[in-house]
Amino acid sequence: MNKNIRSLFPAATEYTYLNSAAVSPMPTTAVNAVISQLRDVSTHGSEHYLDWIATKNRARSLIAEMLHVASEDIAFMRNTSDGFAAVANGIKWEAGDNVVSFAGEFPSNFYPWRMVRDRFGVELRMVEERDGRIDLDELISLIDGRTKIVALSAVQFSSGFKADLERVGTATRAADALFAVDIIQGFGAMGFDLTAQYVDIASGASHKWLCAPEGCGILYMSERARTRVEPTFVGWISVETPWDFEDREQPYKPNTLALESGTGTSSLFYGLEQSLKLLNDTGLEKIEAYLEELSGYLCERLVDKNYRIISSRRPGERSAIVCIQHVGGMHCSDVAKHLQQEKIIVSPRGDRLRIAPHFYNNREDIDRLIEALP
Repeated sequence: MNKNIRSLFPAATEYTYLNSAAVSPMPTTAVNAVISQLRDVSTHGSEHYLDWIATKNRARSLIAEMLHVASEDIAFMRNTSDGFAAVANGIKWEAGDNVVSFAGEFPSNFYPWRMVRDRFGVELRMVEERDGRIDLDELISLIDGRTKIVALSAVQFSSGFKADLERVGTATRAADALFAVDIIQGFGAMGFDLTAQYVDIASGASHKWLCAPEGCGILYMSERARTRVEPTFVGWISVETPWDFEDREQPYKPNTLALESGTGTSSLFYGLEQSLKLLNDTGLEKIEAYLEELSGYLCERLVDKNYRIISSRRPGERSAIVCIQHVGGMHCSDVAKHLQQEKIIVSPRGDRLRIAPHFYNNREDIDRLIEALP
């Protein structure tokens, strides 16, 4: 996006790194922040404990601002899976209820719903992928009066398909169901307004497009969702006054913070805060526009290569993820291994090669990829 941003990412010099949909490299500002907190503990023990909590809460506020929600609606979990598991376990299910989803969802957004299917007799209704896309009309047609959750990724991990969240959210709200969105493949690469998009639940994590350390899961729940999701994933900081160790009958916090169970990894929040600052200062909308241009350039350069583009390039459905297949039948794992030998990092996913540039990449990275593709 510019040389100053790129200079913060040593991996962008060491590699042609096009794999942010798996794990994004961290900027040096985030790495230094993590180290600073660890050194603080080494030197001072718990003396600056309140500073650690303040850093965590500043990171929470930045996330809330970037998602256009209230800070107290954001709870930190370990990962995306924990967020959806906490929701699935907290809903009162009855036989005959149903969950509407997509058959190709990443497992984080599948196994919690499979669990309630098997345990409570809930029907799991799923649409199949069609030409690298989800037919949202078909998805919405599965929603009815017994739907309790519509579970969908903002961006699909294996195709890059970007869903019209507002459209699905509107249909979900009309059926009085909850809209649960996996944001991990979008947050950090595109803008969100969860309230305007009628998203009730959003779960994600820090290590992909947020360019932050692993281990900082994010769970958003609206007030509407909290009336239907009982806190079950709870611990000592889930209550209103956790430092009052004598009052064992006090109520849980009246917001999503009730799902934060205990002490977190303070050093990781230091890194998360710095990565969020970088993204926020750059602007998610600007990053999204830049990545749309960069992925568009990639698709233009692929025209003369022996590859088929799987990802939808329709307006409104494009994301930073571009998935391709070798027309001659070379398996994507073999292509990825060949590229790795050239220090070009991408991911095989199923029968596809997934290319995922971020805002530290440039056109020269794309050119190098194109030249190296077998």
